[in-house]
Amino acid sequence: MQISGAWRLTARVFLPFAVGYYLSYLFRTINALIAIHLISDAGLGAADLGLLTSVYFLVFAAAQIPVGILLDRFGPRRVQSVLLLLAAIGAGLFAVSTDFLSLLIARAMIGLGVAAALMAGLKSIILWFPRERVALLNGYMIMLGSLGAVTATAPIEHLLAWMGWRQLFEILAAATGATAILIYVVVPERGIVPSTTRATLGSVFADRRFWRVAPFSATCIGSAWSLQGLWASPWLTDVEGLDRASLVRQLFIMSIVLSCGALLFGMTVHYVKRRGIGAETVLATVAVLFVAAELALILRVPLPSILPWSVVAIAGTATVVSFAVIADYFPPELAGRANGALNVLHFGWAFLAQYATGLILEQWTAIGGHRPVQAYQVAFGLNVALQIAALAWFVLPWRRSVASWMSSISFFMPANISDAVESVGLYEDSVVLLPADDDAEW
Repeated sequence: MQISGAWRLTARVFLPFAVGYYLSYLFRTINALIAIHLISDAGLGAADLGLLTSVYFLVFAAAQIPVGILLDRFGPRRVQSVLLLLAAIGAGLFAVSTDFLSLLIARAMIGLGVAAALMAGLKSIILWFPRERVALLNGYMIMLGSLGAVTATAPIEHLLAWMGWRQLFEILAAATGATAILIYVVVPERGIVPSTTRATLGSVFADRRFWRVAPFSATCIGSAWSLQGLWASPWLTDVEGLDRASLVRQLFIMSIVLSCGALLFGMTVHYVKRRGIGAETVLATVAVLFVAAELALILRVPLPSILPWSVVAIAGTATVVSFAVIADYFPPELAGRANGALNVLHFGWAFLAQYATGLILEQWTAIGGHRPVQAYQVAFGLNVALQIAALAWFVLPWRRSVASWMSSISFFMPANISDAVESVGLYEDSVVLLPADDDAEW
């Protein structure tokens, strides 16, 4: 790929979708910062706040498979632009809502509207860029998108100092609508010739490798999103005793770490795969570190809290690794469905973890506006127990083939993966160009 062509692809394909994912991440995490305003304006309790924030994940999860099918059928350009318009309407409604029900409906509309944000970007990378660079570009995509989490800390806090959260959401509604138009106008179209093999959602769910990776990927990544997106803030206030300025500063640091983690994972997967090592190795390592960080919080290990919370933040970007694993399992024509199926579990678990945490916390009475540390230990501990069980499910099947694993270069890869990957043809052999408009020439 020539340098000029690479820059054109970056400007007209990669960056517009990165902006869409940036907005998605901003909407996902912003409630952690404005929670105190929502509680005072709408009189929300912990369970209400948990449901209001997590309904984003519920709707997002429910939309993943239909969105994946639409992406495979109609392409990322059209699907993403239409859905972002819905997100813009939802953000506008959120700005004018005055009661819990209308806020809930608006938040659900936002969740549905950004449901294709990541998958559309990943699909565009698969369609337009060389296969060997997919993992690295996925890392760049998620890194740029996760800057939305950075924005949802200190920068938004400064904005809230001279404007209300409602005015902020009016601005976000306008920016989201403008991004939808940008994607529709700027991004060219590219289609995939139907494969000679039967590409259905059933082929994804029938693959045993998918079900070995998906549960522990979902319980770890979904829980990290739940914590980063909402419960880190109450923990730091109630357990660590941080004031507002210290809280915003720590959330800002976590979001910076999160953004850097996405790039780190993309580069790591790119590096290890070139040496014949499966991305599953990286994913398992991240899961172990994430569980260790949660245990450090639960057991109140005498460490600066920013250290375990930074690991939690980094774990939320391990989608880079998960999608790299899935990309090796399935051909390009199944990319949307496969990523969507995995994202159903990611966001479904994020919803359950975020809402259930609120329900558990409400079993303890707040004293002086703060809940006791035992409440958080129980809520977080339940999550950790399920993550350990899912990690065991992932690791145990490979213990039966330790001998062959030790004699192989590829770490943590079932014997049939290489065969499956070899059967996938190069994506360049199956794509055709479809002009999006008269001036989109490549």
